[in-house]
Amino acid sequence: MSKVTPDSLEPGMKTAKPVVNTSGMVLLGENTELTPELIDRIRNMDVDSVYVQGSSKPPVPIETLLADLDNRFGLVRDALYMDIIKNAIRKHVEGLYE
Repeated sequence: MSKVTPDSLEPGMKTAKPVVNTSGMVLLGENTELTPELIDRIRNMDVDSVYVQGSSKPPVPIETLLADLDNRFGLVRDALYMDIIKNAIRKHVEGLYE
């Protein structure tokens, strides 16, 4: 589940929680597939954020994250277990961008 702004919504996404405006009025129920019309309605109805199913891609380019990962593990490059941890994190990051 990811929390996204109305500007980041795309057709085909499904709501993970009911969509409510700042007054607390429920606009859409949970598990609703978003269409362009519903997205326009959400954007015009004073909604701060929407919880959608699945995970969203991070706002940072993958190259930046992987370079940062290499820098963080640079001092422990020769430690076997740290390399295993680094590779697990790398696979996780790469999975976020698939």
